[in-house]
Amino acid sequence: MDTTALLEDAFTRVNGEVHATLDGISNTHLTERIDPGANTVAWLVWHLTRVQDDHVADAAGSEQVWHAQGFEERFGLPLDADDTGFGHSPEDVAAVRVDSPELLVAYHDAVHQRTCAYLGTLSSQSLGRIVDDAWDPPVSLGVRLVSVIGDTMQHVGQAAFLRGVLERRG
Repeated sequence: MDTTALLEDAFTRVNGEVHATLDGISNTHLTERIDPGANTVAWLVWHLTRVQDDHVADAAGSEQVWHAQGFEERFGLPLDADDTGFGHSPEDVAAVRVDSPELLVAYHDAVHQRTCAYLGTLSSQSLGRIVDDAWDPPVSLGVRLVSVIGDTMQHVGQAAFLRGVLERRG
């Protein structure tokens, strides 16, 4: 297996976990909180997808799926157009509301499809390209992609855990 195929496998696992987490979830549990400052399932999946969309689009030099495919308008959130959820307050988290899980799945699937298409253009050698020199050491494309995988997998795990807690509570 080459390096880009390995990365595609990892992103595909995230996509599968997003589907598993959202499949059959009630609309109530999407935005329910376990305490007033907690994240919601909807916010966690929206955020992990926004981060993947933002970071992969930046690396690819392309427009984010959020804008290019009209998801910004479809979600209609009262947030800045480029908001990805970093630094959100409890009030910002509460503002991320959806009527059903289908919109979250559609957005994540579109981002996943674009991510895999981009990965298909890469070679193992291209993963060494520096994409962010604001860090010491500078961040390579490979390191950025692994960082996105780690972040998204962590958040989808949190969403799955949260769903379980909410469903056991009734």
